[in-house]
Amino acid sequence: MSRQYWVAPLSPLHTADGTAYASSTTLTDVSPTPNIVLPANVLEVGSLLRFEAFGRYSTTGTPTLVLGLYYGGVAGTAICATSAITTPGGVTNNSFYVRGQARVRTVGSSGTILGAITVDGVSSATGINIGPATAPATATIDTTAAKALTLGATWGTNSASNTLTVHHWAVELVV
Repeated sequence: MSRQYWVAPLSPLHTADGTAYASSTTLTDVSPTPNIVLPANVLEVGSLLRFEAFGRYSTTGTPTLVLGLYYGGVAGTAICATSAITTPGGVTNNSFYVRGQARVRTVGSSGTILGAITVDGVSSATGINIGPATAPATATIDTTAAKALTLGATWGTNSASNTLTVHHWAVELVV
């Protein structure tokens, strides 16, 4: 017997940029506000989260940058993140693009999810970076509570010239 599935963009649908991230080496939520919140108990085994973001960045020197998808905000659980990407030095307002997906494996207070992220436009060595850099592994998430889905970033070097601004952040739920 066939089953019907649906795709839904998760609100809010942002119309403004995220706050510029600079002068820090602390993992920071760079998503536009308010956060996209996944309601409690909406995920089921096999649910798929698709996400994308784009924006601009500037650097001095060749700092590293880590980007990732976080469940419960950056203080929560990393679903998938890149390794430290060495960025090109001395660029101003270069564009970047992030996309990825994550599949729910189990649900409950100790549910599991497996995800991957692709980042284009920030590497000085290659055009595309895929995370995780090593074999993907499931992350443990609590699907019984409402949780924010955020894009997190970490600069490797603290400088006011290393900036990143997200212009677009969207998450779709496929159930």
